[in-house]
Amino acid sequence: MVFVALIGVFLNKWLPADQMTAWGWRVPFLIGCLIVPFLFLIRRSLQETEEFKARKHHPSMGEIMKTMAANWGIVLGGMGMVIMTTVSFYMITAYTPTFGKEVLKLSSIDTLVVTVCIGLSNLVWLPLAGALSDRIGRRPVLLVFTILTIVTAYPALQWLVAEPSFARLLAVELWLSFLYGSYNGAMVVALTEVMPVEVRTAGFSLAYSLATTIGGFTPAISTLLIHSTGNKAAPGLFLGVAAICGLIATLVLYRMPESRDQYRTA
Repeated sequence: MVFVALIGVFLNKWLPADQMTAWGWRVPFLIGCLIVPFLFLIRRSLQETEEFKARKHHPSMGEIMKTMAANWGIVLGGMGMVIMTTVSFYMITAYTPTFGKEVLKLSSIDTLVVTVCIGLSNLVWLPLAGALSDRIGRRPVLLVFTILTIVTAYPALQWLVAEPSFARLLAVELWLSFLYGSYNGAMVVALTEVMPVEVRTAGFSLAYSLATTIGGFTPAISTLLIHSTGNKAAPGLFLGVAAICGLIATLVLYRMPESRDQYRTA
C-alpha cells in the first residue's frame, strides 16, 4: 500500500493534471501486473505443513462441503468479524484519496501522502496487536477495538469535515488505522482458530471472501451515503455498523462451544 501510494505521489508530481487524467492513472495498474509472475512462483513453491502431511485422511471436496454446511454458523460469524476489517481497510486506503479530494477539497498530493502514512501505520500496529493478542487472548483485543470504533469513528469524521485540512485528515486517518491494525492483528488469527481444523482453509477463505464482497463496496457505499444524506461524515456511520457486526460476531463466536474447543486446541 505504501508503494502504491508513493507511485501516486510521484506521478502527480511529474505529470500535469491533464496527462494524469488521460493516461497516467494506468501506470500503477501496469506496475501492479509485474507481481503476477512472483505470485505463481510463490504458489508453486509452497510446502504443506508436517502436521498436514502426517494426517492419514485428507477430506474430499464433498466432505469439506458437508462440514462447511454443518458449521455454517461459524462461517457466518467469521464473516461478521471480517466485515469490520474489510470496511475499515477500504475506507482508510482506497477511499481516502477520493474522500480527501472530492469531499474535503484537498489536493491529490495531500491525500496520497496521508495514504502513505496509513500504510506505515498499519505496518506498526498489525504485528503489535497480534503479539498483544498472543499474550492476553484474541477476545479482549477484538472487543476493545470494535467498541472504540463504534464510539469514535463517526465523531472523528465529524471533526474532520467541520474544518477540513491536511493535518486533520492525517490525524483522523491515523486513528482509524490504529483501530483497523489493532483489530485485524488479532482477527486474522482468531478467524483461523475458530474454524474446524478439517476445513480451516476453506472456512477461512469463504468467510473472508463473503465479507470482502461487502467491504469492497465501501468507497461506493460511502459516496452514496454522502450524496443521499448530505452528511460528509456519513461514512463514519457505515464503519460503525461494520464494527457492530464485528462486536456481535466476536461475542457469539467466543460463546460457541465449538469455537472454545477449537481455540484451546489450535
